[in-house]
Order: sequence, then structure tokens, then C-alpha cells
Amino acid sequence: MRFVCWLITGILCAALFFGCSKVTRDNFDKIKMGMDYVAVVDIIGEPDSCDGALGAKQCVWGNETKNITIGFMGEKVILPSMTGL
Repeated sequence: MRFVCWLITGILCAALFFGCSKVTRDNFDKIKMGMDYVAVVDIIGEPDSCDGALGAKQCVWGNETKNITIGFMGEKVILPSMTGL
């Protein structure tokens, strides 16, 4: 009986963890050219990775099959793109 309770709890936790992703088409549609980095983070959370140099950076939210990638110049959105949404 305890095993069943732990199993159900584990499944519910996994569903909450994977079901609460902010990497969605609706959230991508909220991202606009010129938007501040902070405003983007308010919508989709902290990025999973960022690379940049000389005032430009590219940040990725999500994974290889489902992601939002945004290019920033001077902390402003210049090139939003998505995959698998």
C-alpha cells in the first residue's frame, strides 16, 4: 500500500514539473521586438542557457525539440524564434 502511495505521489510530482513549462506558443506570442530582457524573463522565466559577447546575447528556454530562442542586443529583443511549439 505504501508503494502505491509513493508511486502516485511521484507521478503527480512529475506531471506538475513537466506540465508547468512556460515554453508555450501563447507565451512566445507575447514576446515582441524591442522588449526588455527582464520583461521576457517575467513571461517565460529564467533561460536554460545564454551565450553572448559585446552587448549581444542569445538565450534559449527549453530543450532541443521544444524551445524558445531569443537574440538580444543591449538587453532588448531583436530576434525571437521557436521550435516545436
